[in-house]
Amino acid sequence: MSEQDHTSTPRPGEDAGFPAQEQPPPGLTGRMEPRPDHGEASYTGTGLLTGRKALVTGGDSGIGRAVAIAFAREGADVAISYLPEEEPDASDTCSWIEKAGRRAVRVPGDLVEAETCRRVVAEAAEALGGLDIVVNNAGIHFPRENDGTLEGLRPELVDRVLRTNIGATLWVSQAALPHLREGSTIINTSSIQAYEPSGPLLDYAATKAAINSITANLAEQLGPRGIRVNAVAPGPIWTPLQPATREAGTIEDFGRDTPLGRAGQPAELAPAYVFLASERTAGYVSGTILGVTGGRATF
Repeated sequence: MSEQDHTSTPRPGEDAGFPAQEQPPPGLTGRMEPRPDHGEASYTGTGLLTGRKALVTGGDSGIGRAVAIAFAREGADVAISYLPEEEPDASDTCSWIEKAGRRAVRVPGDLVEAETCRRVVAEAAEALGGLDIVVNNAGIHFPRENDGTLEGLRPELVDRVLRTNIGATLWVSQAALPHLREGSTIINTSSIQAYEPSGPLLDYAATKAAINSITANLAEQLGPRGIRVNAVAPGPIWTPLQPATREAGTIEDFGRDTPLGRAGQPAELAPAYVFLASERTAGYVSGTILGVTGGRATF
């Protein structure tokens, strides 16, 4: 989908679900029905991140795309990392960053490997001329393949979930640290699963609880350097991860079990990341997990 043919996506309510659909991982935005809303037609910046340089992992689609668009419209140059097979989505995201008048940098690579994490950070920092903001957003789970039971867990898939969700958060942050300075910030993507774990998401939920702990640890470690560390905990959000990991028949009711009765759109997450990224709005906020969950409690 290009910027020319984007149309705003209605937000499903209690009486409107999603059509049954399924696609192979990692999933692409263009195959989704309806297309998610990343704020392409709605987000308006106010200069909160003017002159900043951001790296958003998993920035090609979903929450990462919404964050990248919002950051650009707030005045930041943005590098995105993504899997090579997600190039079509990455290209679209970068077109929106550039339309906002900011520099867009594409850094493909599978963050399951620590060396790739280091390379992605190095290339992003070199292309942008530094780094001020790091958003550790890349993540994966495999509930279709790991059948939801302890007996059904497959070691190779659990290993990939742990190395992508926890490992990449650590290794990207470590590699970025020499580039960060007082006033810089790290924002991690947690999940409602850290608070209300679903049985079929045993390994994924565990990684999100670990990310909460990592966020608190890093906030304590890096606070004396003037570097803030926080996280956003999304609830059910309509992204390519859903049709890429769920059985088609479970899609229609996705998000209906929240108090607000619907799934969220990626555009509804972006302001939380902007708030945490900005010194103006969150200069005294560190070690916080900000829930955007449709009413589910994150405490």
